[in-house]
Amino acid sequence: MENRKEYIVKIKSTEHITHDVLKIITEKPFSFSFSPGQATEVSINKKDWVNELRPFTFTCLPEEDHLEFTIKTYPLRKGVTNQLLSLVENDELILHEVFGTISYKGEGIFIAGGAGVTPFIGIFRYLQSKNEIGNNMLIFANKTKGDIILEQEFDKLLNKNFINILSRDKVDGYAHGHITKEFLKANISDFSKKIYVCGPELMMDAIEKHLYDLGVNERSIIKEEF
Repeated sequence: MENRKEYIVKIKSTEHITHDVLKIITEKPFSFSFSPGQATEVSINKKDWVNELRPFTFTCLPEEDHLEFTIKTYPLRKGVTNQLLSLVENDELILHEVFGTISYKGEGIFIAGGAGVTPFIGIFRYLQSKNEIGNNMLIFANKTKGDIILEQEFDKLLNKNFINILSRDKVDGYAHGHITKEFLKANISDFSKKIYVCGPELMMDAIEKHLYDLGVNERSIIKEEF
């Protein structure tokens, strides 16, 4: 069997940040390292759950003395994320290899769908820590206003460069519908910049096609399926 590195960490706290998104803070193993935007496979250190691995993104800064995960939960599926909802302080998670293809390659437009925003949380917090938010933009697609993860934090960080689009809710000040080619054209002024995309596979496929139609070079697109 392949020798995989594993780290057992105790949970320090859990907190709901939306109706179905959980923030979990854990201990950080000695010499554990990752880059903003990266993830690890996580399992729960309990009977029947040890071998159920799921990918979760780090949303803390690499230099912090703890680890933080921002996780969308699916209680009806009765799987790992539902099990996470019952965990308390001092319960344990098992961390595996660090991975992830999204990393910051320069100023650009970040396009996220739902929980696909989590790699961008780490990247934006890192940029803020360096005072390098610059003119980066986030276009964030969700079903309802209540689904928007860390809305106030992004609003404060990005101000007019934080654009929300909701497919179910109609709310003043928020775009309504899905991310279309016309929507991208109306909201992005410079298609030569880096474009970071993370979200459900169907959404990403559609957005990539729109971007190609708008003349974006494939090498400018940095993506991660979520």
